[in-house]
Amino acid sequence: MTPRAAPRSLRARLVATVLVLLTAAFLVIGLATTIAVRQFMIRQLDDDLRSAGQRFSRFQDQAPPPGPSPDRNDVFLGPAQEPRTLGAHVVAGRVVEALVTDKGGTTLPVATKDYAALEALVPTAQPTSASLSIGTYRLSAFPSPDGGFLVIGLPQARAESVVDGLILIEVIVLGVALAGAGVVGAILVRRELRQLERVAETAETISALRLDRGEVEIVERVPEIDPRTEVGKMGAALNLMLDNVGGALEARQDSEMRLRRFIADASHELRTPLAAIRGYAELTMRSPLSPDAEYSLVRISSQAERMTTLVEDLLLLARLDAGRPLDRAPVDLTRLVLDAVSDAHATGPEHSWRLALPDEPVSTVGDASRLSQVLANLLANARTHTPPGTEVTVGLATDPGDGDAVLTVTDSGPGIPPALLPHIFERFARGERSRSRAAGSTGLGLAIVHAVVAAHNGSVQVDSVPGRTRFTVRLPAGPPADLPPAGPPWPVAIAPPGGQPANSPR
Repeated sequence: MTPRAAPRSLRARLVATVLVLLTAAFLVIGLATTIAVRQFMIRQLDDDLRSAGQRFSRFQDQAPPPGPSPDRNDVFLGPAQEPRTLGAHVVAGRVVEALVTDKGGTTLPVATKDYAALEALVPTAQPTSASLSIGTYRLSAFPSPDGGFLVIGLPQARAESVVDGLILIEVIVLGVALAGAGVVGAILVRRELRQLERVAETAETISALRLDRGEVEIVERVPEIDPRTEVGKMGAALNLMLDNVGGALEARQDSEMRLRRFIADASHELRTPLAAIRGYAELTMRSPLSPDAEYSLVRISSQAERMTTLVEDLLLLARLDAGRPLDRAPVDLTRLVLDAVSDAHATGPEHSWRLALPDEPVSTVGDASRLSQVLANLLANARTHTPPGTEVTVGLATDPGDGDAVLTVTDSGPGIPPALLPHIFERFARGERSRSRAAGSTGLGLAIVHAVVAAHNGSVQVDSVPGRTRFTVRLPAGPPADLPPAGPPWPVAIAPPGGQPANSPR
């Protein structure tokens, strides 16, 4: 496939267009001038030809009879003819005599191979051009008293040399004019487009802002330009649009801040009554109860615990949105992975858990408790949304390119629906299976993963096809942690980096 040529700038296209138009105009003018000059030179040559013909005819009346005699050669064309003037006498369609004058005033015979061109002339016709062995000549024929006709010719080289010189001058002038027009045009176009470039620079600066999150204030504006020009009208329209966008962003930011404060305040206030409900439920369950009352209290305690988890997740997200700083300390990711997989194995023994760890520990700088929550949420997501017997592999490695820590959680489950995949890290995003809430999902687990990883200046991505779903977390590398990694309390299959782990004993 042929690569597409890079688009040229507006400045280059304008200058190129002007140069093309100037070239076309110069070519038309040059062609018209060349044709006019050539016709003028031919008309002047025809006038000289008529004068030479009159002199030729007058001297023929005084000339001796045709034949090879010096006197005959001297008076054939006459002494007043210009050098290289051709004269011929044609009788009964055959050239009787044909001479051409020399620079010294003498005459020389015309080559016999040129006779055919002379014999083909028609008397009283318009002068015509013919190519002879001595050059291109302008020839004219007129009747003679003996029933034949006389031919007079002048070289056309002078007219052609004038036309050739004119063409050379036109080419030189065209080149110089186009070069000068290109330089001057580029300077003028650059000056005129400088204001348009300012508009483009302002637009590029605005496009680099992260308008989708956080507190954003658009302070850039297009410098004031004459509103009567097209660029001025565009700059004024862009400034008006930026004013409207800035107002909308302020309104959005105010709304988000009010919502975040409400969620944080509501979550904080709900923690106390929820704790009280759970406490009273546990206290009541210690007393003898009927089976129905005991079942009701169990359900009350379960739902209160579920609501407590939801409130805690909302409170954490609200704090992360508010930009509250996290703890910063060396974190041994290898130990976190081992502990998290050990907990997941105890919680979901019906799944097949795998480990793919490097030989050397992998560490980062951050909040160990929050990173543990990231791992716990990813493993809980794999456990909750995959059927029993699904293989879940947790991998950890160091990127050799930038040194980042790369954590992966891969499962062999049915995959994420394509419609849900772009929204998987949004809050309260749940698949069809979890909409029933039978698994107890709140839809905030992956949102917390994204928020915590972003707070650590990392990134999280997901790739999913039926039979393979992989979450990839990248975190900046950090110094080695002081604590050695602890092994899991249960047998686990550990594979080399990039390798396939063996089946772990159940």
